Amino acid sequence: MTVLALVALALALLPAVLALANLLALRRKPSGAPAPDSLVSILIPARNEAANIGPTLAAALASTGVAIEVIVADDHSTDATAATVAAAAARDSRLRLIAVPPLPAGWTGKNHACHVLGQAASGRHLLFIDADVRLRPGAAAALAAAAVASGAALVSGVPRQVTGTLGERLTVPMINFLLLGYLPIPLMRRLRDPALGAACGQLVLAEAEAYRRVGGHGAIRESLHDGVLLPRVFRRAGLRTDLVAASDLATCRMYTDFRQAWAGFSKNAHEGLATPRALPIWTLLLGGGHVLPPLLVLAALLGAGSLPLAAAALALSLGTRAAITLATREDPWTIPLHPITVALALTLQWNALLRPRRAGVATWKGRTYPAA
Repeated sequence: MTVLALVALALALLPAVLALANLLALRRKPSGAPAPDSLVSILIPARNEAANIGPTLAAALASTGVAIEVIVADDHSTDATAATVAAAAARDSRLRLIAVPPLPAGWTGKNHACHVLGQAASGRHLLFIDADVRLRPGAAAALAAAAVASGAALVSGVPRQVTGTLGERLTVPMINFLLLGYLPIPLMRRLRDPALGAACGQLVLAEAEAYRRVGGHGAIRESLHDGVLLPRVFRRAGLRTDLVAASDLATCRMYTDFRQAWAGFSKNAHEGLATPRALPIWTLLLGGGHVLPPLLVLAALLGAGSLPLAAAALALSLGTRAAITLATREDPWTIPLHPITVALALTLQWNALLRPRRAGVATWKGRTYPAA
């Protein structure tokens, strides 16, 4: 038990150190502003988003600090998405609605819609946002300024994640925890290794010329995980990518219940952690550092093992999660649930890896895609 407690302590220490370094790195805000003649194209792929699109458009059109155009690509919606956008466009000439052509073979829906949007945009910067993302007024200008200041061809960040149900609170916080606890952002900024590339697909700003030169979303046309693969495309071309703190720039409520969250995170698991090579390593890192400590504390209270070592590992794990949660302005009531959240995330990933592989394993927004 003592050896297990030492292992758990070491595995909990790793994300604690990385989170501290990352949070300090993200505290430094870029100075300056976008070029005076800059235009940011805010690009929104939308498929059956009638419930979301109105507030999203209102927030985007309220942008300040930089000239904008807003383009919505209606991806064969069967609800009132197109009508809502058309009505808003009639009131504001900066907004356009375009129709997405039929989905070609070999493409996933979002990547195809984003590709169409990238072709239609005229801005120096292309800001891709999901239809459930609400931009703050200064967000587009801040992201463009960050790109200019860092020399990055792609800049991304995680919007403040809004969670309303227990199912969301047990799943969504893993986004920021994995990013800030396990990606060395200072090293990512120094090196252009594609393996260090990361983004959040909800909020991605790309320099238009670079985006088109590397192939944009067309270079990842079969992917369901643009947040992982798109920055790697840029880095393979020798371009810089960056991450910024975005909890003050936008908000997003990804899902509305546990079923949606499970389906949403499962659809791209095979392009993230759920691979035969990666998942055993992540199980050791996450399970050993965050699920094992409370079990060791319980065992120590029952008379087996070292309570000080087990308690130290648990304190490090929960302290790291607390620091990330507070810095990203997520729900603090999720902090005590952290061991369950990590265990549930690992269960989801193993389920995605081991479940029977059918011809169409991922279904999303009414479309079924072949297994990767």
